[in-house]
Amino acid sequence: MKQTVKSIAAAAFVVGLVPFSVSAEEEEKILLKTPVAFGTHLPALGTPIKWFADHITATSGGTIQMRIYEPGKLVSPPEILDAVSTGKVNSGYATAGYWQGKLPAAPLFSAVPFGPEAGEYMAWLFFGNGMALYQEMYDAGGYNVKVLPCAIISPETSGWFSKPIESPEDLKGLTMRFFGFGASVMEKLGVGTVQLPGGEIFGALEKGAIDATEFSQPAIDQRLGFQKIVKYNYFPGWHQQATVFELLINKDTWNDMSENQQAAVETTCMASITYSISEGEAMQFTVMQQAQQDGVEIRYWNDEMLNLFETTWLDVVEENKREDAFFAKVWADLSEFRSNYQLWEAHAFLPRASR
Repeated sequence: MKQTVKSIAAAAFVVGLVPFSVSAEEEEKILLKTPVAFGTHLPALGTPIKWFADHITATSGGTIQMRIYEPGKLVSPPEILDAVSTGKVNSGYATAGYWQGKLPAAPLFSAVPFGPEAGEYMAWLFFGNGMALYQEMYDAGGYNVKVLPCAIISPETSGWFSKPIESPEDLKGLTMRFFGFGASVMEKLGVGTVQLPGGEIFGALEKGAIDATEFSQPAIDQRLGFQKIVKYNYFPGWHQQATVFELLINKDTWNDMSENQQAAVETTCMASITYSISEGEAMQFTVMQQAQQDGVEIRYWNDEMLNLFETTWLDVVEENKREDAFFAKVWADLSEFRSNYQLWEAHAFLPRASR
């Protein structure tokens, strides 16, 4: 039954895009060679780009195909942006937080500590100024790429620890794998941070090279085996309440596409966003239930720690605003949108305790 539903949904999606194939015989065929930053076996993290690849041929009327290269097979994840921009490859799949060292504002288009959840994030991107600023960042940075959000996931876990963390003192001296702006927060609190790819985290924990880690959602962390070594899993994922993943296309390749082909790519990415958020939301609770049976202690940060994380994050924001004008510009726009959104959020949703 589940496969039938998926097949019907896919068929309906393709039928809805039939106009894209009207002049397919007149369009040049394009092969998108796409190195990815995340293994396609990882649910909601790597599976959305595989879903995109499986559907783009149909939605483009057979004129676009995608060939995926698993992490490190053609281009290493940190090199994807440069490789796409220079034309070494014509597309790539990653998350903008990887480019923080090149573009200081990039993580604001990836995951924002104490930031918007998925619905609010998408609202800012697609109906606020988010997408215009997102593309401006790459253009102003000299990168020859077209950016398209192509997946989004809801909150991550806040981290896996070998001991309870009850106070700020418990963090001091730890070495922890951390990503994005969240790492900047942890460093201010006395944590030594490293950014390791997912496949290297288990070994680092096992050897004692790191004391703790965050990576992604429970279903993804479980695939990587963290629960076998560290037993304290903390929530909420204050550092990543939602994470956006991007499809980067070399701008020359993008400009050579017909309007139909561009529309097919944009529409399939929008569908992939729906796929990713739905898949991620559907599988977390069963994994958490199993983790508890396996001896994992699921914990929620106390108020002291959450307040500390938030005030430290705001210090990081002020530092970045002083150091980078474009960061300040994006932060001001996002903050204004969020301030206005609060009127809706405060009145439209039930208090969490009532849900």
